[in-house]
Amino acid sequence: MNILIAGCGRVGSTIAALLSNEGHEITVMDTSNASLEKVTNSTDVMGFQGDCTGYTDQLNAGIEDADLFIAVTNNDEKNMLSCLMAHKTGHCHTVARIKSPRYSDEILYLKEELGLSMSINPERAAADEITRLIQIPSALEVDTFAKGKTSLIALVVPEKSPLDRLIVKDFPSKIASNALVCVVRRGNEVIIPDGNFVLMAKDKISISIALDKVRPFLNKVGIKSKPVKNVLLAGGGTISYYLAKKLIDMHVSVKIIEKDLNRCELLSEKLPSAIIINADATDKEVLTEEAFENMDVICSLMNDDEDNIMLSYYCRKKTEAKLITRIRKPSFDDIIGDMDIGVIISTRKITAEYITKYVRSMYDMTGSDVETLYTLQDGLAEALEINVKRSGKATGIPLKDLPLKQNTLLCCISRGKKIIRPTGKDTIEPGDSVVLVTTQKGLKSIDDIIRM
Repeated sequence: MNILIAGCGRVGSTIAALLSNEGHEITVMDTSNASLEKVTNSTDVMGFQGDCTGYTDQLNAGIEDADLFIAVTNNDEKNMLSCLMAHKTGHCHTVARIKSPRYSDEILYLKEELGLSMSINPERAAADEITRLIQIPSALEVDTFAKGKTSLIALVVPEKSPLDRLIVKDFPSKIASNALVCVVRRGNEVIIPDGNFVLMAKDKISISIALDKVRPFLNKVGIKSKPVKNVLLAGGGTISYYLAKKLIDMHVSVKIIEKDLNRCELLSEKLPSAIIINADATDKEVLTEEAFENMDVICSLMNDDEDNIMLSYYCRKKTEAKLITRIRKPSFDDIIGDMDIGVIISTRKITAEYITKYVRSMYDMTGSDVETLYTLQDGLAEALEINVKRSGKATGIPLKDLPLKQNTLLCCISRGKKIIRPTGKDTIEPGDSVVLVTTQKGLKSIDDIIRM
């Protein structure tokens, strides 16, 4: 596909790299020549210096030949206007990043009037992801498939757990017959395990399991799981606003520490059920006064990455709370790898993941049957839900006889209202929805899992 991306900051450059790696022809557009050079020097993309809201600039950037226009500048209005122009001028599909809460209730109207194919609100998407993590406090990641009927959760194997030194083929009989070990990360290596693989303490594993079976499973493998009652949000930005609304609806007590007085006054008006503290969340005395050690979850969601890292690092030394840390700068990805600061949340990565999923699912253009796409284990593996729309090379054959591509594993088959944990005797049939994990990139249909 020919894709034009407006805005090549952190989000735009991440999207450009992902889509370029999948074989698409990418042009990035920005008013800053320095930003363009940074992206074009590191990624196989074309650059065009210009204003994405300018008709002539869009034409010169190649909008008439584009299949998709993605606007991810830092300005919502600019993104919407440029998408409207691209839709009218290039007659292409358009995607806009719209992050302001004031547009939340109007998004369906805006999509229709602007001709948007998709809109993405990174802050709301981040709040959704954090909410899922809070619902299962011991999980590092929680992704759902098959309309919520099954999930993929990531967790660390504890010391002295029944999972430690367990052979994967013994997992159904000794741990849970309704769950499956799908991915293992050991150090820097990501493994799609076979039946002979032996789990070890400190492995980061992804388990396919129904959401209503998660808590019994965690208790059985020695992982404490208790309902979350108290959450502290450090920073009162947009993510905290969306997240607090969700948590309050779940009857969770929410406390927000924000150092900007005007923002505190606005949050007090918008979130009357939350406790709003006008203070610096990195101040140890403030944390002690607000009884941070009694919190079930502490989310470091300030605008400064360094503040978030240091706060989470300090809290890890002082509390047993689940920690969630927002990181914005790509340069911190390698630095924080060995730091115990809890679950990392990146709106940049979330936005890129959503848009990559949309690009893969544009059936009319790409022939893709991908319904849902999540990146796992820091992007080293993927989980996909693929709709089986027709008979093909992979259908009607027992799974034990299918020559699957290396490092590809079928997690479950959704057939009507039934969820099947596949065995070698099961088959894939037209009409099924199949969830799989893989380290292979660019899978578009169920036949792509077959080794040629």
